[in-house]
Amino acid sequence: MEVLQRTANRGSIATGGYDIANSVKIEADNAEVFKRTYGSGGNVQKWTFSVWYKRTELTGGRIFGLQTGGNTFLQFASDKLRWYVAGNDQYTEAVYRDTSAWYHIVLQFDTTQATASNRTKIYVNGVQQTLTGGYVNQYTSSIINSATTHGLGGNEFFNSEQVNGYMAEVHFVDGQALEPSDFGEYDSDSGIWKPKEYEGTYGTTGWYLDFEDAANLGDDVSGNNNHWTETNITSADQATDTPTNNYATISVTAQYTNSFRIINQSNITNGATKITKTDVSAWGGGVGTMGVKSGKWYYEGKIYDIDDLMLGFSTFSGNIGANQSPHTIGTNIVYYGGGASGSYWFYHIDSGSQVSNASNRGTVWSVGDIIGIALDLDNSKVNFYVNGSLAGSNNTNVDISDVTNEINSTGDFLVPFTGMWRSTIEFNFGGYTVTSISSPETDENGYGTFEYAPPSGYYALCTKNLAEYG
Repeated sequence: MEVLQRTANRGSIATGGYDIANSVKIEADNAEVFKRTYGSGGNVQKWTFSVWYKRTELTGGRIFGLQTGGNTFLQFASDKLRWYVAGNDQYTEAVYRDTSAWYHIVLQFDTTQATASNRTKIYVNGVQQTLTGGYVNQYTSSIINSATTHGLGGNEFFNSEQVNGYMAEVHFVDGQALEPSDFGEYDSDSGIWKPKEYEGTYGTTGWYLDFEDAANLGDDVSGNNNHWTETNITSADQATDTPTNNYATISVTAQYTNSFRIINQSNITNGATKITKTDVSAWGGGVGTMGVKSGKWYYEGKIYDIDDLMLGFSTFSGNIGANQSPHTIGTNIVYYGGGASGSYWFYHIDSGSQVSNASNRGTVWSVGDIIGIALDLDNSKVNFYVNGSLAGSNNTNVDISDVTNEINSTGDFLVPFTGMWRSTIEFNFGGYTVTSISSPETDENGYGTFEYAPPSGYYALCTKNLAEYG
């Protein structure tokens, strides 16, 4: 299992070059959207829209379009990109189901073109997509870029049309039909499509959102002052998960079982960081979108509700990011657990056999606690923390050599893992957390935003760290 394939466009692994500092998390459940009314219209026959987008739920959602009337928009529909304008409905043949990936989407609109197929072009990660459906007539106006209200990340008239995901590096260029190479390029070492700095002009109604000002996430930094208004979006929605440093999230496609627990899919929200299991028909759970087989790694989980809960790492079969078929947890699991009854335990399973099941192994978990997991695959050790303190002597430098020996033999990866029975936990891999952190801590490379400082030599699960230590 290779969770981070070189060609999967799951974030640039280059540590140099153009860097994007921030993105914004958009959540449909919170009716989050940006709005802007164009005071005067621009060129409605020629313009370019460019966005980097990471899906967190496989729902629909209008990425960009009119806020009133709702008859012109770019959206996800049945996991395809859909462009609807002037009664013409076009879809990409390709589908985009990888929730671990950042996609670069460019919509080029130019109805001055004599050839119909040149009037609308959609590119994903630098590649022009084949479109089905009819093309607009020559000189058709899009209404987008006219003197009306536009929406970014959703449409308030249609609550079901809000998006779920992260957006970064959003450009709108008035009066020019630009190529994806104006905004991105292929990395010479990895072959991954990655962002580059746009150095062109924007036209009168053009704009550029970089989401770097947490207090004003709709700030246009193109120089045109075409700012956007935030609706239900606050500074808490700023993220450091970006196309140039992609962080782990929880996979929304994973459904899995194993011989130890029957696991069903749980409800995953808040930028694919919060996971809830409310019914008691079976255990729920989830896995992270990035895997490791060497190095030292750290993440946190905040408890919102607890009945029985397990937190740690597991091997996992299948492509976590893109495959929607049921998966299977591997036979190697390392985790720490707790329950509302006051029980707490440590399990360490190898080849389906329970290696350790001891009581009184550490601090009893409570609602509000932040659990830290520090996995050392170089020395076959794991440590667990509760609110920044080691969770008892029996959870200190626990030997997991049988697990690491097994994954070294098979080539498997360990991925972040939770199993739960009527519980809710919020993961913090460092790229985004809904929890307000008063004194944020980073790893030694300066990556991640954590409540507690990772132990010395341990790193956040992001592509820049994986390139160096994974």
